[in-house]
Amino acid sequence: MEAFATKVGSLAKKLAEILAEKLGQNWSLFQESCLASTCYLRLNRYPPCSIPYHIYGLMPHTDSDFLTILHQDEVGGLQLVKDGEWISVKPNPQALIINIGDLFQAWSNDFYTSVEHCVVTHPSKERFSAAYFLCPSYETVIESCSNTKPSVYTKFSFREYRQKVQEDVQRYGYKVGLPRFLV
Repeated sequence: MEAFATKVGSLAKKLAEILAEKLGQNWSLFQESCLASTCYLRLNRYPPCSIPYHIYGLMPHTDSDFLTILHQDEVGGLQLVKDGEWISVKPNPQALIINIGDLFQAWSNDFYTSVEHCVVTHPSKERFSAAYFLCPSYETVIESCSNTKPSVYTKFSFREYRQKVQEDVQRYGYKVGLPRFLV
């Protein structure tokens, strides 16, 4: 697991560098604030569920980090919103799935958008996945990198963002996310 985390961590930073360069920006924010100690790997197990309706193994949400790199098995169950419709992601255990997270959306001033997704359980098979989250330190301030248009979001630290997410989940049962920080 350590070797996997190291490899996907390097990949995540390289992807962040490429995306930042596409915006004409310096990627030093990711290099300086996303250390091995602030990023993490999560292993997920979704047991089978024979209830005939879609039961979520993971409720619809967006990721709160910069980038997520996901490796899933051949069972499937990952769904995402595309053009306002939920679509199933065909499983390919030989591929990695890259999700833009909320922090990258705010930093890019909505040029890149966070992907809403969920996991539905399979009626008879277990599902496994490994997700690597490229996260900054809690003190990292997220602000728009755009010099050409007004910022969509106020400046906020990752700590503030995480605290608001936790408060919203406790209060409302779901994450409000970036709309909390609209200008």
